[in-house]
Amino acid sequence: APSVTLYKNLDDNTSPLLQRCYEHKQYRNGLKFCKQILSNPKFTEHGETLAMKGLTLNCLGKKEDAYELVRRGLRNDLKSHVCWHVYGLLQRSDKKYDEAIKCYRNALKWDKDNLQILRDLSLLQIQMRDLEGYRETRYQLLQLRPAQRASWIGYAVAYHLLEDFEMAAKIVEEFRKTQQTSPDKVDYEYSELLLYQNQVLREAGLFKEALEHLTTYEKQICDKLAVEETRGELLLQLDRSEEATEVYRQLQERNPENWAYYQGLEKALKPASIEERQKLYEEAWVKYPKGLVPRRLPLTFLTGEKFRECLDCYLRTNFSKGCPPVFTTLKSLYHDKEKVSIVEELVVGYETCLKSCRMFNQNDGGKEEPPTTLLWVQYFLAQHFDHVGQQTLALDYINTAIESTPTLIELFLIKAKIYKHAGNIKEAARWMDEAQALDTADRFINSKCAKYMLKAGLVKEAEEMCSKFTREGASAVENLNEMQCMWYQTECALAYKSMNKFGDALKKCHEIERHFVEITDDQFDFHTYCMRKMTLRSYVDLLKLEDVLRMHPFYYKAARTAIQIYLGLHDNPLTDDNKEHQADAENLNDKELKKLRNKQRRAQKKAQLEEEKKNAEKEKQLKNQKKKKEDDDEEIGGPKEELIPDKLAKVENPLEEAVKFLTPLKNLVKNKIETHLLAFEIYFRKEKYLLMLQSVKRAFSMEPSHPWLHQCLVRFFKGVSDSKDLPQAVRTVLKQEISRLFGESNPQSFNKNYLSQHSNSIPHRVAAAKMMFYLDPSSDKMASELATALDESLNGRSITICTEVLEALRDGNLGDGQQKAAEVYRAACNKLYPHTLAFMPPGYEDNSSTINANGDLSAGEHDDMANDM
Repeated sequence: APSVTLYKNLDDNTSPLLQRCYEHKQYRNGLKFCKQILSNPKFTEHGETLAMKGLTLNCLGKKEDAYELVRRGLRNDLKSHVCWHVYGLLQRSDKKYDEAIKCYRNALKWDKDNLQILRDLSLLQIQMRDLEGYRETRYQLLQLRPAQRASWIGYAVAYHLLEDFEMAAKIVEEFRKTQQTSPDKVDYEYSELLLYQNQVLREAGLFKEALEHLTTYEKQICDKLAVEETRGELLLQLDRSEEATEVYRQLQERNPENWAYYQGLEKALKPASIEERQKLYEEAWVKYPKGLVPRRLPLTFLTGEKFRECLDCYLRTNFSKGCPPVFTTLKSLYHDKEKVSIVEELVVGYETCLKSCRMFNQNDGGKEEPPTTLLWVQYFLAQHFDHVGQQTLALDYINTAIESTPTLIELFLIKAKIYKHAGNIKEAARWMDEAQALDTADRFINSKCAKYMLKAGLVKEAEEMCSKFTREGASAVENLNEMQCMWYQTECALAYKSMNKFGDALKKCHEIERHFVEITDDQFDFHTYCMRKMTLRSYVDLLKLEDVLRMHPFYYKAARTAIQIYLGLHDNPLTDDNKEHQADAENLNDKELKKLRNKQRRAQKKAQLEEEKKNAEKEKQLKNQKKKKEDDDEEIGGPKEELIPDKLAKVENPLEEAVKFLTPLKNLVKNKIETHLLAFEIYFRKEKYLLMLQSVKRAFSMEPSHPWLHQCLVRFFKGVSDSKDLPQAVRTVLKQEISRLFGESNPQSFNKNYLSQHSNSIPHRVAAAKMMFYLDPSSDKMASELATALDESLNGRSITICTEVLEALRDGNLGDGQQKAAEVYRAACNKLYPHTLAFMPPGYEDNSSTINANGDLSAGEHDDMANDM
């Protein structure tokens, strides 16, 4: 019976049953129907059936066979829109979107009014941001289906994205007129349409029309808060201050803790002086006595005694209530040294008085505070002194707090953070593990603990820590990758990089890159869904977000890490172990050689057994995952290419791989100087002088005196002057640009001038010292003295820069044979930063900071204050 139906419908281009199998993902049945058709001698080369068979095989992961069948079907029937459509779907599945668009256009030549092909074409056009083409396709769909609301909305969105806002507003209005909606009926989809229309009017700059529109349809809009907030913004734009004031006062009553409402009220009232501005908040204090925001906001603009009075009231309220995030709310004030000193003076005073008489100030006759108030004051002081770089004092306060309340998790979190900032990440991981042990059911603490373990290089322990909250029966790493847990993968990549496991680090970076590709591809699900559900404002926001997706810090960190690793692999490629063994074997006698061969065989056998064990575990996990994922026997999509660490680390052209990560950064993260400096490092190794010039020009326009940029410029100048293979035209352009931008091209004099201009800054001195040795290796002694200065009069002294200098001395970047100077410098840094691991004496072992394989603390007990210090 099925075969009769199939043959009966073959004249109608393709079998509806075959199409239905494909649409319902019943691929095995689909292949049976294809076989039935193609086994008939009349239809062995039926183009559309061959194409459909290829499409079905593609869904089963057999790409090569799929392409062969689809191309064969297309050759047999070039005028079939089905064959071209299927070829387009195949290209789309391989993310060859430009090729897929060409296929859809060819399909439309033979069936120009095919709705399905037009819809598929419009999806690809919006995905690829071919907005002009998208508008044309949506216009065709509107002509063919004027009664469908998706046709109108799609056409309006096309004009909106092309920034022809007035036309978009007109189309939405024409569509709105066709909607028969009762004013009393609650219709969320109609409400969303009205809000979208209002957004388009606002973006068009038609604020008066937008306000009239909002007033007219206010009753039919369900989101009343959005109405009031939009009204307030529009009234401010139209300079109708009195009405805007009334709106923002009503919003304040609704939520007195929203910062935006106070800022809107300020814009409406336009206070002429600080006194008037403060009065505005004083009124709010009376009206909302429990409100914290009206007491916090004046701290940004008040100074002197007024600042002290306002801060005093704000801090007392928070400490009495016991608000842990009070320091976080004040952190933005720490750029002002005067305000920092007032904060410190007040809170230290509180602690002294609370210890002696349990009051904030014994002279003002206030009420006695509970013991917890002193605890939160000490908690605040620990964070304060940590932030200003006095970690020893910060540890004093946090240890005192822990002694009084040893069960409060927040205290252990801060202690871990202090050790991290002090440069002792192993001790920080130990204290974070202690915090996690106090509440094993808290996922936030679990994640924090795993993050600190990764920073400490404890990758296995971090994985076990995360496994407490991942899916049972699956590897924690696989599950975290499946959940796109990018913070874990970023930290993992950095941990592997610090351990010189470059292949594993690159694997994590590529996994993050794949997540961003998946997020981009996931747009396909929303192009039709959002128009169907009328969530148009969110849809437009989504498209704008996707355009700048790779600006996200997670991608930036992964890309930067990958580029740094690829640069390192280019400079020092990984050697083959076999070659090393051969080189060793040449220098051995027969007896030693026999011993070596036996040792290698044993090691190889052991490695093989471990590999087999790992593969068996992997297969077991894959089977479990497969069972959970599959609802039936059908397999959807082929497997992705496996990321193998060894293969990634031994890539043939590391610089080309680095460029792949760099390109999105150059397009989207132009505002960071690091982007252009990483670009320079790649082009310097590729000897692309014009691209080097472009990179340093962009970096120079952002921060001319940046230490890393200075090193790039010196190397660039030297490269231009030393290079003999440069074409004359390129050399002329380079010299003209260098003299125009930097005044001179002599690297020695440029370095000397830079040092004289920034002689008071340690980071700049270090950069100049490195370049001094780079240009003249005989100046190693002078360069070393210049970089290792630690006078208090010098600016920019920090753990990071001191660690960089120590590494430069040990690696020979400031001269050969600097081991003695390195040891002297380490001892000097150890006095300045006693908790920093990098500056500890040789052979130092922190017995209290070891964590066993289960992630638990070793036998080291809680250290007393005396031991801590």
